Amino acid sequence: MKIKRLYTFMLSRFLPRFLMTFCICLFIVIMQFLWRYIDELVGKGLSIDLIAELFFHAALSLLPLALPLSILLAALMTFGDLGEHIELTALKSSGISLTTIMKPIAILMVFVAIGAFFFMNNALPKSQVKMWTLLFSMRQTSPTLDIPEGTVYSQIPGYNIYVKRKDKERDMLYNMLIYDVSQPSMYPRIVAADSGRLSMTEDKQHLLLTLYKGAWYEEMKSGGGVNGLSGDLYRRETFHDKVIMIPYDANFTRMDDDAMKSQYVGKDISELRQTIDSVRLRVDSAATYLVNRMRLEPVCGVPSQRNKFSNGKSTIEKVKDVKLDKPLDLNDMVNSLSVMEQEEIINQALIRTTSAMQDAQFQGYPISDDNFVIRRHQIELMKKFTLSLACLIFFFIGAPLGAIIRKGGLGMPIVVSVILFIVYYIIDNMGYKLARDGRWEVWQGMWLSSAVLLPLGIFLTKKAVNDSAVFNPDAWLNFLRRFTGLHQTRKLEAKEVIINEVVTDEALSKIEALKTSCQQFLDKYPGRQRYIDYWQQGYDKTAVKLLAEQVDNVVDYLSNTRDQMVLNKTMDYPIIRQLLTYRPTGNKAIGTALAALFPIGVPAWLVGLRHQKNLKRDIRATIKTCDQLIAIFNGEYNREAEYN
Repeated sequence: MKIKRLYTFMLSRFLPRFLMTFCICLFIVIMQFLWRYIDELVGKGLSIDLIAELFFHAALSLLPLALPLSILLAALMTFGDLGEHIELTALKSSGISLTTIMKPIAILMVFVAIGAFFFMNNALPKSQVKMWTLLFSMRQTSPTLDIPEGTVYSQIPGYNIYVKRKDKERDMLYNMLIYDVSQPSMYPRIVAADSGRLSMTEDKQHLLLTLYKGAWYEEMKSGGGVNGLSGDLYRRETFHDKVIMIPYDANFTRMDDDAMKSQYVGKDISELRQTIDSVRLRVDSAATYLVNRMRLEPVCGVPSQRNKFSNGKSTIEKVKDVKLDKPLDLNDMVNSLSVMEQEEIINQALIRTTSAMQDAQFQGYPISDDNFVIRRHQIELMKKFTLSLACLIFFFIGAPLGAIIRKGGLGMPIVVSVILFIVYYIIDNMGYKLARDGRWEVWQGMWLSSAVLLPLGIFLTKKAVNDSAVFNPDAWLNFLRRFTGLHQTRKLEAKEVIINEVVTDEALSKIEALKTSCQQFLDKYPGRQRYIDYWQQGYDKTAVKLLAEQVDNVVDYLSNTRDQMVLNKTMDYPIIRQLLTYRPTGNKAIGTALAALFPIGVPAWLVGLRHQKNLKRDIRATIKTCDQLIAIFNGEYNREAEYN
């Protein structure tokens, strides 16, 4: 009963956020779609129901882009809010693991992934067919007529119209210039009119342009000169009123869906596989024909086959290979020719090679096109599966990440989600282009984003389950200090409850042993190591490790003290770092080889000497701290003498 209540609680916290983020993400991608195609939709007199239908199918087509982002954001918000309000800590303290807390939502995501697969296979192809059919139909729809003042209007096919002034109340146009470029001629017709009116026929198939008080100018084709006169012909016509009928279809004509259904966006898995197999069979047959044709090309002017006539019938037989009594040296044959003959042979060879290569490329164009069709169908086939896996991956990234950062609301989750989704989108788009262009195998390009983000989801889930401090600044700073060799400091606080009390004699024994070990290490390495000694011997890393462990044991024991002075002085113990530069290699032969590489060996030696010097400094500081602690336990410590 307790677990069932937990599952109900988690689902009640996740589902509202998931629905909210899904609507927000879907709205954002639809707005992106609108901004992309706004120029093709505005100004064409499209009805509201057509626009609504287009946006409905566009929303379904863009759902694969919005669903993973909404899952990531909802998981981040849910678990971040639980962590921020200490609810996640309370659940863990009651003995419930993070995997149990995530289990109901994980099961829900499995069903979402299954539903996404069936959506991609069954519903999405139909929606994409409807969307692209509507979009292409709207592109071909003529725009509504709204001729501006003072500019050339070129939206009427074959005509450019200039109007200086408009009278909207009387629906009149004044000072008009019309350039008729509808005929395929280099001599356009120009019509100038004092005023005019533009109207549409009842069937919306033609424009009626009624002009008043104007002239028609037309430069006609050359008629040939006569008696030295120019052969250019002109035509000029004046009119009081004139009506010009212009073909202009202003109706919306919906294209047939069958043309788009044959494309890869309108097919399910079975249809995609069928198309891939049929096109691949055509490619194989064409490639086989091309290879056989190239094999039958003459070699050095000798044909590989010939026609044989026998009993009135013609048959093709293969020319037998010519057997030579002795090897033929082509170099001697070419060298025996003159320079001009050699150049002629080389030029002829280049011409024939270039011709054969161009012919092979020309014959291979259909094969390249078919291979492109195969790749596009394979990409669409892979997309049916990648969305389902992406939903699961983003959940197992968002949920543990929210449990780690413990920030709810819309601030931090949105920032983290957008960054992760941008990375996912860039990787996915890069893989798609590499697969589409044939540079990678299709499965490699389409699964690239999943292969990159899946390890991240596993890593974050493991860290969240183990309560690891992934985003703890101190942990990363300490790692950076260990990696770069920077100095580290200890931080100790007085314990409210002490189980193991510090015994003075045992403390003095541990401190004396530590001091002795430090002094022995300094006696073993009194001076600076020479170049060859550093590469062949270096410092004993085992001794350094044992010394660091001994210091940590003393610090752990003294951290239980009730004496604040002892606790403060214990923090003066430096952290003995274990760096690779103390001894680059344990093999003497490899060390000698590295020492021989002076451009690399000398800078590395200088860095190693500096780290060894810092190690000795820390060991001397450890000895000094030991002496001061011994004085404190013996009651002989003089604070003023320390700073004098």
